[in-house]
Amino acid sequence: MFDLAQRALARPDLDQTQHLESAPDGETEIATTNANLDQVRQAHPEAAKAFGGLHAATIKPGVLGMKEKELIALSIGIAKQCGDCIGFHVKAAIKASATREEIVEAVCVSMMMDGGPSFMYGAKALEAYDQLA
Repeated sequence: MFDLAQRALARPDLDQTQHLESAPDGETEIATTNANLDQVRQAHPEAAKAFGGLHAATIKPGVLGMKEKELIALSIGIAKQCGDCIGFHVKAAIKASATREEIVEAVCVSMMMDGGPSFMYGAKALEAYDQLA
């Protein structure tokens, strides 16, 4: 989902239409990532619980609403080139009623702050939105 361009570059011998059809959808990719994270949660539950507590305390609505906070988190995920972060924060932003246009603006903020790499990963955020909305 979020790394289709990287997959295409890694396998130029593939028919791109066939390649895109075989790519996992957003929900499947998020479920796979969650399963992988469960390995860490089981290996070190105390650290996982602490991270979860930090996330819950930070993302809850305050002066900034949840949607705004998810758009900020998405922008950072894009700038840090974290495909899994993009998926999780796009999904959470959609749940918080973010529109595609708001995702585009968050992508542009990342581009302004991080340049070309954010342009590339911003495209992944739009792909995630289109798959998850």
